[in-house]
Amino acid sequence: QVQLVESGGGLVQAGGSLRLSCAASGSADSITAMGWYRQSPGKQRDLVAVVIRSIRGDIANYGDSVKGRFTISRDNAKNTVSLQMSNLKPEDTAVYYCNAVQFTRDYWGQGTQVTVSP
Repeated sequence: QVQLVESGGGLVQAGGSLRLSCAASGSADSITAMGWYRQSPGKQRDLVAVVIRSIRGDIANYGDSVKGRFTISRDNAKNTVSLQMSNLKPEDTAVYYCNAVQFTRDYWGQGTQVTVSP
């Protein structure tokens, strides 16, 4: 079992910045991917950003709506992943969930609210 604990989030004005962090504990070896998804009321959970481990090193992928504004980083030794969010927009308002993939299983954090006011 892997446990994910998120921190960060909150309320910010449009154009501002926030940083989310997530730490994995428990049986956290062999996590192949860590990242962030978000979900707004009435909408599906969408990819924000993910870091995937490969033989070529870590590869970062971003959702189209956040490219150029958000940056994901991962510390494999500490099993943590962070998301630096800049130039936030009201449409970024959502609950953000940390995700980890270990073998074929997905693990999720409890979610943290990000609210961007106009």
